[in-house]
Amino acid sequence: MVVHRPLKAGGRPVIVRGEVVGLAHSDHEVVEFLRRAGLAFGEDVLDDPVWVEWKGGRAHEYETA
Repeated sequence: MVVHRPLKAGGRPVIVRGEVVGLAHSDHEVVEFLRRAGLAFGEDVLDDPVWVEWKGGRAHEYETA
């Protein structure tokens, strides 16, 4: 899963297995996208680089500075 940099309007595009699955505004939404992709994990997986790559901006931040 790749969580891209926050958009100017807020939220981060999320890609799972090469497919855009949505725009996340919170860690909870990122976990929900994982669940919908058949990967049931808790929020602790968000800090595991094996599962989630945060691109641009700081991890867990969903608004632009």
